[in-house]
Amino acid sequence: MKAVFCTGYGSPAVLQLRETEKPVPKENEILVRIFSTCVNSGDVVVRGLAVKGFMKIVMRLVIGFTRPRKPILGTVFSGTVERIGGNVTGFKPGDRIFGMTGFRFGTHAEFLTINENGSVIKMPDGATYDEAASWVFGGHTAIHFFDKMKLAQSPGARILILGATGAVGTAAIQIAQYYGLTVTAVCSSAGRDLVESLGITDILLYDRENYLDQSRQFDFIFDAVGKTTPKQCAPLLKKGGIYQSVAGMESASESKHQLELLKTMFEKGQLKSVIDKTYRLDEMVAAHTYVDTGRKKGNVVIRVIE
Repeated sequence: MKAVFCTGYGSPAVLQLRETEKPVPKENEILVRIFSTCVNSGDVVVRGLAVKGFMKIVMRLVIGFTRPRKPILGTVFSGTVERIGGNVTGFKPGDRIFGMTGFRFGTHAEFLTINENGSVIKMPDGATYDEAASWVFGGHTAIHFFDKMKLAQSPGARILILGATGAVGTAAIQIAQYYGLTVTAVCSSAGRDLVESLGITDILLYDRENYLDQSRQFDFIFDAVGKTTPKQCAPLLKKGGIYQSVAGMESASESKHQLELLKTMFEKGQLKSVIDKTYRLDEMVAAHTYVDTGRKKGNVVIRVIE
């Protein structure tokens, strides 16, 4: 099978398309033929070892000192079940599925194996493979932090979402609305149309105003890009309000619950896919180069099968 290998840490040039052995599913695993995947911020952070100071040492110890121990990057996928292990009961060949591998990576390839009890479920009817792949990274991250904030139990509350046009931000907007919260979004002027297309009218443009300098206060603040600190945002929080940020060492754990919620939202017409650009698997260097610019809006999809 074809797969993109990360041969070291550095620029997108370290990525190489290679032929490698197709994996064989174990008794409790399914073999997935990948149709679509994505390049997300996590992929470029790993490839470029894009952390500061002592964190570079920590990251090398965790994922590999000179190059990633798991050289095929990518954490999200959509596709079909190609083959099942002998003990698999929840899937059959031909099922349309989507999911996430987390720190196991491996989705920037034509095939992967995953435990049937892992973060994988059947796709909703009417969804394309590109759409299903695009929901997962941002959706699972937002749900992870929103569960910590207990947003589902807070309908009517006000939330400020920073970094509203990225994969996490666009998902966070839609999930917060689904939970019944009133959303104020922070983005640049260039992102305004996208945020408005998601149903948000209360928008703060960081390139035109200091969104931290305002009299309004919020029940929740979610920084979807990790550019602020709790101290900076404290004046914007009501007493007892909660601040969460994607910055720091905490990684969002993945689960079937997150995928089921995204599937339900799509089936109810309350989840839109936000896809900025689409590339082929053999265009992975170009895809990483684009994500590195920081101009990505929503998701960059890799179409493994045209």
